[in-house]
Amino acid sequence: MNSNEDNLMKKIVNNMSKVIVGKDHASKLMVIALASAGHVLLEDVPGIGKTTMAYAMAKSVNLSFNRIQFTPDVLPSDITGFTMYNQKTNEFEYRSGNVMSNVILADEINRTSPKTQASMLEAMEEKQVTVDGNTYPLPKPFMVIATQNPVEYMGTYPLPEAQLDRFLMKLSIGYPSKAEEIDILFRFQNQNPLHTLEPIATVDEINALQEKVRNVTVDDSLAAYIVELVSATRRHEYVTLGCSPRASISLFRAAQASAIYEDRDYVIPDDIKDLAVYVLSHRLQLKQEAIIKKISNENVIYDVLKKVNVPVKQKAK
Repeated sequence: MNSNEDNLMKKIVNNMSKVIVGKDHASKLMVIALASAGHVLLEDVPGIGKTTMAYAMAKSVNLSFNRIQFTPDVLPSDITGFTMYNQKTNEFEYRSGNVMSNVILADEINRTSPKTQASMLEAMEEKQVTVDGNTYPLPKPFMVIATQNPVEYMGTYPLPEAQLDRFLMKLSIGYPSKAEEIDILFRFQNQNPLHTLEPIATVDEINALQEKVRNVTVDDSLAAYIVELVSATRRHEYVTLGCSPRASISLFRAAQASAIYEDRDYVIPDDIKDLAVYVLSHRLQLKQEAIIKKISNENVIYDVLKKVNVPVKQKAK
């Protein structure tokens, strides 16, 4: 495999660190999602750097970027586009919406109506939009990075299970340490470092990376391990709605991308275990009993990881 100097995923993370202080792990997970052709939901309190992280990744890979500020008055046609009659040609023409970009920052996605939220479903799954019976493909690669505030509930519309299931990962950035926060003050003292951040990858390189991820070897026993983890969520005593087969596919693909990040062309159990909480936890619906006992979705996934046996013998094909 490539050396660290040639590892495109690590190069992107290092480039993002010029802007994002002390959050290399979150940046790594974002880049794994990009390499997996998946979407990310960033859930954290305001001011942590969710939007900055999304901008930093988009600028690092020189992809077209569009920010959609979701508010109650945003319409589905603002997202997908619309058709307009052209009097000169006597034909209806498609006017593209805000979704026609490589990276979409869906800022505060839970502040818009369920109807507008639903307009993102086809784009996130099929990488296309359908307007007035006509289908239009989205640019490749295509990634949605959505943010939401877990504290404020007034004027918000919780994302439905069908939409949550379309996010490869759900991440939380967390507060910086004291030393990191001091570093942030001086880094932003004269200007926003985002303004001078240079791209270190092209669109073609990202598309090639996504294709490379799909060719990473996954042993049959590890595929079975993924399926058993996902199945165990459906049988868990505190779960009313477990993970779907889409979750299995997501964990499979994310593990492949993790292998590439670690300079391997084959998946090992740690790739799966390290990503399981981020890929699976947001797809669960817990029983009221679990909520009363303050058992979180993440607690359930950790419990599943303890109970499901890890394959012992692994060999790359």
